[in-house]
Amino acid sequence: MKITKPLNLGFAALAGLAFACGGGEKSAESTTSETAVAPAPAKEMSLEEKYQNDPVYIKGIEKVKGSDCASCHMLDRKIVGPSYADVAAKYESTEENIAMLANKVIAGGVGTWGEVPMPAHPGLSEEDAKDMVKYILLLKK
Repeated sequence: MKITKPLNLGFAALAGLAFACGGGEKSAESTTSETAVAPAPAKEMSLEEKYQNDPVYIKGIEKVKGSDCASCHMLDRKIVGPSYADVAAKYESTEENIAMLANKVIAGGVGTWGEVPMPAHPGLSEEDAKDMVKYILLLKK
């Protein structure tokens, strides 16, 4: 057989390598575990994917993004104030905690997370503050 194109030679070399390395047919002695394909690792869902239809998440993130919260807080890392994940880890999502934290967002405070004060947000309604707190408490890991 005359090889007229270098590409054909490349395929021939690959086929020979595959055969030499056991790429041919398996013998009858092969076990099924050799041919089993491991399942792909589960892809970790983003928060947007996980909560895309959750009204608490949707309302809360909209209100948080429209506020000044990001100047002191981040999702997974402490900057001036605690991360949202740290707040979620500290507090259970109960009506009492939601009301207490919403009041802290509105009134401000100091001491719970160190000596840097949480500024007051008196123009924020209680309903908006609760929506924001509910969103943050969803972020529990």
